[in-house]
Amino acid sequence: MPASTQVDFYILEAARPGGRLNFACRLSEKAYSLGNAVYAHTASEQDASRLDELMWTFRQGSFVPHERQTSGESTAPVSIGTPEACRHEGEVLINLCNNVPEFATGFVRIAEIVDGTESGKAAGRQRFRQYREMGLEPETHTIR
Repeated sequence: MPASTQVDFYILEAARPGGRLNFACRLSEKAYSLGNAVYAHTASEQDASRLDELMWTFRQGSFVPHERQTSGESTAPVSIGTPEACRHEGEVLINLCNNVPEFATGFVRIAEIVDGTESGKAAGRQRFRQYREMGLEPETHTIR
């Protein structure tokens, strides 16, 4: 585990379809611009494909060099994976699953995105409790 893993919860007030993936693109772009390597962990191949496509189109003029994580190592600054093909350590983890991955503390920073739906909030509260049980103190940020 890195010396001190920082966990940030981004609470999206709106319950827009695709809101979590859009915000993941924004976070990836910001982290990349700061020189950080990013791993976006999705729950399924379908979510990974949607995020991969969205990385090209989420904002006019944006460029986020990325690739899908496969069984080998990714060389792009931003990689997108699933439980079947994932990175186990690094700088920034954007977790888009409804549970905390076992390898989460292998990252310096963890970003959790919680949408405004009731199921999204419930899953977010559960992940928040899990991090606390792991001895981490998450910070929350409300995104309007």
